[in-house]
Amino acid sequence: MNNEIQKSYYTIGEVSKLLNLPISLIRFWEKEIDILKPQKTEKGTRKFSQKDIQNLRLIHHLVKEKGFTLQGANEKLKNDSHIDANAQLIDSLKRVREFLQSIKSELSKR
Repeated sequence: MNNEIQKSYYTIGEVSKLLNLPISLIRFWEKEIDILKPQKTEKGTRKFSQKDIQNLRLIHHLVKEKGFTLQGANEKLKNDSHIDANAQLIDSLKRVREFLQSIKSELSKR
């Protein structure tokens, strides 16, 4: 499926493109959500790890798809140990759906 080599750290611009989120929203969520704490260089450049990216996906899922407030999402992320596994499962299912839709599209062209 995804054969790209994963980097250890990503810039905020790379994360923005990867997740299709505005940079300003990522910065805002960083201030508001306790679990989102990317490393920063001496110059203040954010360095997002794979875990940070997964946390952003979780935040997006809770806020944009489930309708949580930021405060509600923050509490859910702090108190629900299963949320990460559930979000990973949902993300995997979305990728499978996209793959199947691309196959369907290719077949319908024939």
